[in-house]
Amino acid sequence: MTKKQSISLILAFAAFFIIILLPNPAGLPIAGQRALAILALAVIIWITEAVSYPVSAALIVALTALFIGTAPTIADPTVTFGSGGALGLALGGLSSTAVGLVAGALFIAAAMEITGLHTRLALFIMSKVGTKTSSLVFGTILVSFVLAFFVPSATARAGAIVPILLGIVSAFKLGKDSRLAALLIVTAVQSISIWNIGIQTAAAQNMVALGFMEEAFGHGVTWMRWLIYAGPWSIIMSIILYFVMNRVIKPELAELPGGKDIIATQLKELGKISPKETRLIVISLGLLLFWSTGGILHSLDATTVTIVAVAIMLLPKIGVYTWKEVEAKIPWGTILVFAIGISLGTILLQTQGASWLSENTFEAIGLTSMPLIFIIMILTVFNILIHLGFASATALASVFIPIVIALVISMEPTSYNGPGIVLIQQFAISFGFILPINAPQNMLAYGTGSFTAKDLLKSGIPITIIGYILIIIFSLTYWQWIGLL
Repeated sequence: MTKKQSISLILAFAAFFIIILLPNPAGLPIAGQRALAILALAVIIWITEAVSYPVSAALIVALTALFIGTAPTIADPTVTFGSGGALGLALGGLSSTAVGLVAGALFIAAAMEITGLHTRLALFIMSKVGTKTSSLVFGTILVSFVLAFFVPSATARAGAIVPILLGIVSAFKLGKDSRLAALLIVTAVQSISIWNIGIQTAAAQNMVALGFMEEAFGHGVTWMRWLIYAGPWSIIMSIILYFVMNRVIKPELAELPGGKDIIATQLKELGKISPKETRLIVISLGLLLFWSTGGILHSLDATTVTIVAVAIMLLPKIGVYTWKEVEAKIPWGTILVFAIGISLGTILLQTQGASWLSENTFEAIGLTSMPLIFIIMILTVFNILIHLGFASATALASVFIPIVIALVISMEPTSYNGPGIVLIQQFAISFGFILPINAPQNMLAYGTGSFTAKDLLKSGIPITIIGYILIIIFSLTYWQWIGLL
């Protein structure tokens, strides 16, 4: 552990104990105060990365069991939660269907990696777009878009796309520190973030919001409904990204001679499509079909469909891998962190910590009495700004979405759809455009040395501003027309 990490960990525990020892504010249950103390510790650890995310999850569980366990219950202040009851709250996220969906998504991403199907798909698309550098930018955006449907992990998509793009750059005798490499790699990560918003299963943080919404409102959002809401926004932003990238980063060449031949050669080197790849294509298309028709042609939820697909992929003869092959490729710590993040958010809601925080922040400035568009504008600006300090959109969703839910509940009844406000804030949580630290896919790509933080900033600032304006425009028009607001 570095000195900086040690100091950060000390600060995190100092904040925790200060909040615990403060006089209990009026209207805030003791359990809620302790939940906020755990939240403060978690936020400091997540922002500073004082310890790894799985270690932070273990700390949250332990502190919940110890401190919430000795706190009076909300229903009967004469009775405490008990360590067992508090531990049940801390581990409650593991039973969320959203966790099952994230776990299933990681198994699908592993299947793509083991079979190499994502590489074949990306190279095939790049072989069709042309050899002008502007065409390669278009191809990169198109690859990010297509893979978002079939690889439900932003980091996995970046892991698939970045090596291919660097291979193309190298084939043209340019280094990974060239302007062409910067152009293509930055385009890839920005496009990945854009489609994290457009497609429900494209990013884990979306599952966090769904888990909270199902808990608070008794319903979530179907895969197709999400696409109807956010897909048009992502399509427009993808078009804008194309023009922004071609303007802010100028490559060494306007056209790459022999480009199609080089990409075709790389594609040929993969050989004929294997039986496992064929089976994975069939499974993936079936999965996409069932995701997109949930609530329309059948009543199966996205998690159930995904788990069935994983079970099929594990079957002998008709599957694509064995348990031994896939087990080592699943980031189990990620699943644990995701589940504990949902638990923490749920605890904040159940102990009234989230509602108290909402009352003393957003409600205190009179947000609830403002017109709908101003509520969205202020929440979204706040959301984007605090994201600058978070390395994980999943962690940010765990912190911010419960507060927004508490705010929405406090405003009921209203003339507009409260859960729609929550969903729009979830869209904004994926705004990881500005800094390398703002998203795991940014950090993965940044580690290649192909672009500088300034390169990401030059594209990220205009994309963030335009994306914010587009959210306002959609809130005034399209999202009201289709019933999101």
